[in-house]
Amino acid sequence: MTDAALNPDEIARYARHIVLAEIGGSGQQKLKAARVLVIGAGGLGSPVLSYLAAAGVGLLGVADDDVVSLSNLQRQILHDTETVGMAKTESAARALDRLNPHTRVVPHQTRLTRENAVDIMTAYDLVVDGSDNIETRYLLADTCEALKIPLVTAAVGRFDGSVTVLTPYDTDAKGKPCPRYRDLFPQAPPSGLVPSCAEAGVIGALTGVIGTLEAMEAIKLITGAGEPLIGRLLLYDGLAAGFQTIRYSRKG
Repeated sequence: MTDAALNPDEIARYARHIVLAEIGGSGQQKLKAARVLVIGAGGLGSPVLSYLAAAGVGLLGVADDDVVSLSNLQRQILHDTETVGMAKTESAARALDRLNPHTRVVPHQTRLTRENAVDIMTAYDLVVDGSDNIETRYLLADTCEALKIPLVTAAVGRFDGSVTVLTPYDTDAKGKPCPRYRDLFPQAPPSGLVPSCAEAGVIGALTGVIGTLEAMEAIKLITGAGEPLIGRLLLYDGLAAGFQTIRYSRKG
């Protein structure tokens, strides 16, 4: 287990956190003790990993089976021209070590599947979804529910994005079970119905907005600050510069 005590270098590094009443020294120690798995080191994963490492999360797992390509660099800001052709997990680990050597990065150079999800995810106490496909989102939601691990999940496309937090194994303030992913999206759409980012396009800065919101939710969950997006879906329209929140609840 990570030693949560902060050394003088860390106290200086995280000073702007520590002066926040909602975080403080105890919250920063929680961040240092946290074990967070980020699925995907791409458009969403880049800002998630960057801000969680900068925030002082002690252990970051990165699961991705892809390599850096030139078309990634428009939005996947962890990587650069020199890392084209490199495994994204390796490129991410190098960038994060430069950003914060106090954060330990564990690369999982693999695609998350039903066969390996439980083995990988049991080592972590929070999962952040930076994947780019619907099948992985359902797999993460099901596995996190079974393992009782909170999940921050998001989606992006073209100029729009969404974020929510899932803790369906828990209850709300009124004692009601918290909603599942399937309370939002009961069934996955037929294959090919929803175009991928490669097919429909995505503005690079959008993944920064949504990924940063995911990182914020993760920090809130770890430190206990604020109210996470549990039972609320936050929608962002990049063209209109508008946010909308939709509440949803457990259906069964």
